[in-house]
Amino acid sequence: MKKLTLWLLSFIITIGAAYYQRKTGPTYPKRVDVAINDSIHQLSLVRSLGLDRRPEVRLRISDTTVKAKIYFKRFRTGDEYETRDFEYNVYPVNSQVMNKIFRITEEKGLYAEIPKQPPAGKIEYYIEITDSQGTRTLLKDNPLVIRFKGSVPGYVLVPHVILMFLAMLLSTLTGLMSITRYPSYKKYALWTLILLVTGGMILGPLVQKFAFGELWTGVPFGWDLTDNKTLIATLFWIIAVIMNRKKARPVFAIIAAIVLLIVYSIPHSLFGSELDYASGQVIQGLPVFFFCKKI
Repeated sequence: MKKLTLWLLSFIITIGAAYYQRKTGPTYPKRVDVAINDSIHQLSLVRSLGLDRRPEVRLRISDTTVKAKIYFKRFRTGDEYETRDFEYNVYPVNSQVMNKIFRITEEKGLYAEIPKQPPAGKIEYYIEITDSQGTRTLLKDNPLVIRFKGSVPGYVLVPHVILMFLAMLLSTLTGLMSITRYPSYKKYALWTLILLVTGGMILGPLVQKFAFGELWTGVPFGWDLTDNKTLIATLFWIIAVIMNRKKARPVFAIIAAIVLLIVYSIPHSLFGSELDYASGQVIQGLPVFFFCKKI
């Protein structure tokens, strides 16, 4: 198999895994189709909010005859649901990229303000919509959850994202080269490890620190899945590089590439950092998910 073919196949696999991870993550906007005044509207409901953004839930509905309410409370607390009305607003979009390239100069729709939370704090909510056909409730039995996060500087976030993508790309390439017995797979294995350590084990904790106030919430300090899956993948690649230093053992590179592919495909922020309102500490979603009953 030609090297160019391996690069192309690696790129396709990496893009597919990244797309799947993003689309299935718990902080990705929830798509909900709803019929309003005989028209189908696709709502994109927020599940992650930066502290530098307006603390609002937006409904992409321009019909001003529609009325809506939001019911919300702090996640995993005994709080009673509060309610607020959505109001129609038009906000300017102050971005040269959006203005000049995409020709988007404003955002309009129904907006409801919710109380801003500390980093890793969460708000759960559901919606009530009233149109000419009556009133219906959306997501009451399975409320959505918004997680708040601090602003991550571009000089940290951008290199983190790029290096993690490149690490996945080279990991896949190394795995395919190992299967097809390309001698240069050892070189790419080393570069995979370097990129993974730099992007995941150095810049990753910095992203976590800016976003949620903690550098590391994985083992041995917690069960944050994002931290732990990066640690597992790194350990497998350390083993792969060591086992191939003096003798060709491509099977270890193949295993490490498979592990990283699985890790990369796990939805981002699944069982991630979460503020415990009772203690004021940032905990992880994994033990809470399994052992705590949702109130």
